[in-house]
Amino acid sequence: MTDVTDRDGRAAGAVLGAAVGDALGAPYEFGPAGALSARFPAGRAELVAGGGWERGEATDDTQMAVLVAESLIERGELDLPDIFDRFCRWAAAEPKEIGIQTESVLASGHPWDLAAGIHFDSTLRAAGNGSLMRAATSAVAFARAGREATMDAARRIAALTHGDRAAWEGTAIFHELVRLALDGADPLAELPAVLAAVHPDHRERYATVLAPDWHPDRATEANGAVWPCLGSAVWALRTTDGFERAVHAAVDLGGDTDTVAAVAGGLAGARYGLAAIPPRWSEPLHVPLPGFGGRVLRARELLWIAERLAT
Repeated sequence: MTDVTDRDGRAAGAVLGAAVGDALGAPYEFGPAGALSARFPAGRAELVAGGGWERGEATDDTQMAVLVAESLIERGELDLPDIFDRFCRWAAAEPKEIGIQTESVLASGHPWDLAAGIHFDSTLRAAGNGSLMRAATSAVAFARAGREATMDAARRIAALTHGDRAAWEGTAIFHELVRLALDGADPLAELPAVLAAVHPDHRERYATVLAPDWHPDRATEANGAVWPCLGSAVWALRTTDGFERAVHAAVDLGGDTDTVAAVAGGLAGARYGLAAIPPRWSEPLHVPLPGFGGRVLRARELLWIAERLAT
């Protein structure tokens, strides 16, 4: 086990790491593989503007993670209707980016406990990575509660916008991997035990993408889907030896670069801690919150959020 200082640094690393991964990957979203390395062949990648994003600007991934965090802090508990209301307020303010499915659910006018299910029943398509992308803050918040509780919380938060249990289970796995890392364990070594806690209907598919010999080239869906997104992030963590390299590898996969890098950044931050995150990435980081009075959060606010969530 780690001591309190180490654990706090890992919690801060998870929250800030997800955000900087998001901002690093945003300009390359839906681009080809290798674009980051092509731009920075020496390997020292920088945050840049592009794709409609300012340098260091976080996307909907981090914006929604902050909304979850602020609800947990202000309400002092998991208040699902409150989180849903915050999501709806944010979506109504027309953020730069919002997932098609998430937007449909939040704009449907249906109650918080029915909207995602009604959407799924009508489309049978809800296995995107939109609940996984925002899970770093809730993973930190519920980590002290243990495996069953943190995975249950992940499922319940995911179900606010995603009616497909595949999305719930992927988010639950992420929560548990972060919990293990915060406790000082090797989350990759614990994957067999984590998979045993996954719903049986989805266990085999996650076992495939989280296997040690799996590579993102073997994905059967684009990494905007929850399975290859999580698998790609875990692959980036497994095949590198530090925070910066893990996030760089995630962005270099192409496709949904901001989300894969946010997930990888959350995992790598939880494993390597705050000190492993390059200041040149955290200093320009900023998180606009549409619908909330023009607020823009910086790294210091994210670190405060992480501290509150971890206690």
